Amino acid sequence: MNQSDQHWTQAPERSNMLMLRIMTLVSLHLGRPAGRLLLRLIAAYFLLFSPTSQRASRAYLRRALGRPVKWSDVYRHFFYFASTIHDRIYLLNQRFDLFDIEIQGQELLHDAIDAGAGVFLMGAHFGSFEAIRAIGRQVPGLRVSMVMHEHNALKINAMLAAINPDAVTDIIGLGHIDSMLKVRECLDDGAVVGMLGDRTLGEDIMLPVNLLGSVAYLPVGPFRMAALLRRRVIFMTGVYLGGNRYRISFESLADFTHIPTGQRGAVVDAAVRRYAELIEQHCRQTPYNWFNFFDFWQKPATTTHTKP
Repeated sequence: MNQSDQHWTQAPERSNMLMLRIMTLVSLHLGRPAGRLLLRLIAAYFLLFSPTSQRASRAYLRRALGRPVKWSDVYRHFFYFASTIHDRIYLLNQRFDLFDIEIQGQELLHDAIDAGAGVFLMGAHFGSFEAIRAIGRQVPGLRVSMVMHEHNALKINAMLAAINPDAVTDIIGLGHIDSMLKVRECLDDGAVVGMLGDRTLGEDIMLPVNLLGSVAYLPVGPFRMAALLRRRVIFMTGVYLGGNRYRISFESLADFTHIPTGQRGAVVDAAVRRYAELIEQHCRQTPYNWFNFFDFWQKPATTTHTKP
């Protein structure tokens, strides 16, 4: 099987630590405007020399925009992606003064934290998850632990250390015998546990859902974990709006605290479909924030038998 035929869940993330360190140096010492000049070159490079990502961008944008896709659309898509990666440098260094950040639905997060039972914060590869760090200024003592596969956890920690050694966050690696126990301990301590629910490593059961007019496949695992631990799940996005503007929003996704006997599977499937509806809603509103540059609608090897 060649690379273009692989399902997106099996495709490796790209990272270049040397480039990241150079960008960090330029951005922190010469300022955000100087760093953003480099972003235009990076976006142009992907537009010209990354045909796989370009095809995936066009396939997605046709669905999200509902019209023929222009070269300028694909360029803007890549530029938004590069912008969120670039701004991660400032967010991880707590330079929130550089941004105009709007927050919607914050009371949902406050209520969940005040309840003291911990909460799952479900995001996607959409916009900037790091933007949640801006919430820390308004929610004293906010602690966020991320759950991800061990391989990705190692890469993320290396990236954080390259940007700011003091910014290395709590990351719980999956695949260990005590992974679920660590997640439970974080939740019991009142922490927020963050997950990105739109990708897997290809070993999880996938549920077919309707997304942007076609059948896509989303992993069941993140929602099953939340159901097993009987916690609330809040959907979070940090949408990039251009320039220095972001909009962080929190929306109710699922509440697994009380699951009827024998109904866990149905409740989990309903939560995955609700998640797909929220993703579609945000893709329609801010289409250039979707950062899954793979054939997202390709059928994986393992699915449930439930129809969308």
